Amino acid sequence: MHETVDKGHGRLETRRIQTSTTINGFLDFPHCGQVFRLKRERIFLKTGKVERETVYGLTSLTTGRADPARLLALSRGHWSIENSSHYVRDMTYDEDRQQVRRKNGPQVMAALRNFAISLLHLTGVTKIAAAVRACARSTRRTLHLLGL
Repeated sequence: MHETVDKGHGRLETRRIQTSTTINGFLDFPHCGQVFRLKRERIFLKTGKVERETVYGLTSLTTGRADPARLLALSRGHWSIENSSHYVRDMTYDEDRQQVRRKNGPQVMAALRNFAISLLHLTGVTKIAAAVRACARSTRRTLHLLGL
């Protein structure tokens, strides 16, 4: 078990993770190293409102590769990546207001946006929105980025 307490953004957040390599002898998933239960409790300091959440998961990481503290840190790190990726896609492409909603359209568009952002990152671009505007103004630049 591992626990962290953080204060920021007007709230106090406690996270507790419990890990196990067996569940009463029934953990028999291929490549499963551990299972975990993550409990989060947020107290909003201005209102005193309390939110509780419990998440269950499994990982291929063994206890030798990731103890409870590391699993908790990896869980936190995942959300920072997810949030920064969403922020870039929403601010650059206004993704939250997109109109493609049928069949595989949303997944295809998200994949294309991710491809464009990754391509720009690989070429050393740090200001994605400015680079997207520059590519929109110049097909030559876009073709150059694609290696054409």
